[in-house]
Amino acid sequence: MTLRLDSLGQRYGDQRVLHDITLTVPDGQLLCVVGPSGCGKSTLLRTVAGLQPAREGTVTVDGTPVTGVPDQLAVVFQDYGRSLFPWLTVRDNVALPLRRRGLARAERRAEAERILERVGLDGAGRRHPWQLSGGMQQRVAIARALVCRPSLLLMDEPFGSLDAQTREDLEDLLLEVHRTDGTTIVFVTHDIDESVYVGDRVVVLSPAPASRIVLDLPVELPGGRDQIATRGLPEFVALRAEVGRAVRGS
Repeated sequence: MTLRLDSLGQRYGDQRVLHDITLTVPDGQLLCVVGPSGCGKSTLLRTVAGLQPAREGTVTVDGTPVTGVPDQLAVVFQDYGRSLFPWLTVRDNVALPLRRRGLARAERRAEAERILERVGLDGAGRRHPWQLSGGMQQRVAIARALVCRPSLLLMDEPFGSLDAQTREDLEDLLLEVHRTDGTTIVFVTHDIDESVYVGDRVVVLSPAPASRIVLDLPVELPGGRDQIATRGLPEFVALRAEVGRAVRGS
């Protein structure tokens, strides 16, 4: 699924948040969006998702203008605790989107169990979200996003509140999903290292107000990515420095 933004602008009242955002995310690319706090990264994602209309310019998915939430789209939010239903089991949380497909309950649960196994939560389906750690809850949220096999996946700082080890584990899970499914992914993060590690490409937004793109950088790293080996590569260090300079405006 190809995503295109043409001269996208967004406002809250008289306050301009985003200005002249133009980019194309080709089918199957993992794009990371970074920038200073308050620069409009989440606003950009909500606009792409059709959760709020663009005030200027257009958003298209496979050539079709976005006027509402597109089909074959899924979103993973940072606040996993508020996005999961505590009264439902983990399995039923994951299976919830499948109701729109008209699948029987047994089919929905079987598909949910398959996805839970894929994200490392085999055997957790009968538990409730409040019985799981934060990292496990975010895996549930990711499983729910994947269960409908989306063509476009939007992720809004999904690992921001997790401990370092869990974050690294979920970064590698994301890379495995991307490699296997070929899903187009837009991944918002405030972590420069993370953007370079998981991304095929990094876009940096300028500080507020009226944020715009100040860097559009392809990430070309050799071989498969590894938390230790990749982060030690000279190419990784150079890319991280370039993104860091753009974020800081230096």
